[in-house]
Amino acid sequence: MKHKIFAITLPILIFTFAACSAQMIKLTEDNLSIVNRTISWTESNSVVLSQKEGDGLAIVEGMNFESGTIEVDLKGENNPGRSFVGIAFNIQDNDTYEAIYFRPFNFQSDEKIRREHSVQYVSHPKHTWRVLRTDHEGEFEAEYARKPSPDDWISIRIEVGSDRVEVFDRSTDTKLLSVRRLEKQASNKIALWTGNNSKGSFRNLRIR
Repeated sequence: MKHKIFAITLPILIFTFAACSAQMIKLTEDNLSIVNRTISWTESNSVVLSQKEGDGLAIVEGMNFESGTIEVDLKGENNPGRSFVGIAFNIQDNDTYEAIYFRPFNFQSDEKIRREHSVQYVSHPKHTWRVLRTDHEGEFEAEYARKPSPDDWISIRIEVGSDRVEVFDRSTDTKLLSVRRLEKQASNKIALWTGNNSKGSFRNLRIR
């Protein structure tokens, strides 16, 4: 049986003093490890995680990432309360990881408080969005400054350091979020991520 494939540019980081190497990887069903989702591909070479109850992961196998830069285009839906799409990293098991994700249905809301809930950092399972909003209101989520259409692709950059995570809109190079990490590095895995009852589309993933 033939697998449909798509190409993602993945600079594989080799953390030496001076240099890193890059490698183009073609992803198939065999090198994406799927958790609580199914996947499909579109004609534009994007991968789609299906909608399902609970959070979902598509872990990228055969690569290592501890700190550095993640770039990706992603797309959710204008579906209030049912569109959460992003990237998970420092994945220790199916329920323990950090993530940056977006709520596209809030991007252009008339309510400022909802717009300020557009970009989110979490550290599961202890620091969910609900816990962080209750205990640290306004610290771990932010507005998407240019208010893109909730049905359009967005291109983002996530910079993961030892102590902080920063998120940028690549089209304007605008910083969207800068937060302290709530978890020590314990894993070199990353994944495409969608939240409860959400589907999401991903393309042009790059790791540097």
